[in-house]
Amino acid sequence: MENMLGVIGGMGPLATETFYRLLTEHTAAARDQEHINVLILSHAAMPDRTAAILSGEIEPVRKAMLKDALFLQKSGCAALVATCNTAHYFVDLIAPELKIPVLHMVKETAREAVQKSGGQPVGVLATDGTLKTGLYQQALEEAGGTYRYPPEEIQRVVMSVIYDEVKAGRPTDPARWRTIEEAMDAQGCGRLILGCTELSCLREKLSLGERYIDPLDVVARKAVVFMGGRLR
Repeated sequence: MENMLGVIGGMGPLATETFYRLLTEHTAAARDQEHINVLILSHAAMPDRTAAILSGEIEPVRKAMLKDALFLQKSGCAALVATCNTAHYFVDLIAPELKIPVLHMVKETAREAVQKSGGQPVGVLATDGTLKTGLYQQALEEAGGTYRYPPEEIQRVVMSVIYDEVKAGRPTDPARWRTIEEAMDAQGCGRLILGCTELSCLREKLSLGERYIDPLDVVARKAVVFMGGRLR
């Protein structure tokens, strides 16, 4: 099969499922053959990206992601997507070793967030690992925007939602989410980036509105167009 989009997934599995659903929903197709071809590698055993960054033990993840990327490249994929925000730290490390492009979820999201922010700061809701790398901070600055983080005590709530609830398959209390939202309101944030794909999974469950920029949604639309599909 030719002209495939390769997906390094499983980080986590629910986020990968969400990405594939978004790809399908965003494609204007009247029949199966009008959808893009996709090869998903759900690497659920991938070491935790945040833990690797915070500990400095990055080589196991870098090697695993490079192996996955090369496998997808060899399998005939024309471009790659990694369905994990934190993983883009490692995407940047392995990209020079690939012959095919990686559709960069963080950079694409930052550009869209700044365009929609109306000059207000963009709030970044993400893992400790993503915040430590400065991935979104750099991308937002390059796009001409400014950013805000959650305060330390609210960041602990964000991490708990990601790890103790979404990854663990437990529901998120809407009142708990409101404490996050209120803290970002207090910092003057206009748009909020759901900078962890586990948070993307909450978008529909918590009826999060247009204020929220979902990286999975952004890169799904970019992928459809890049692979020659038509947007709905």
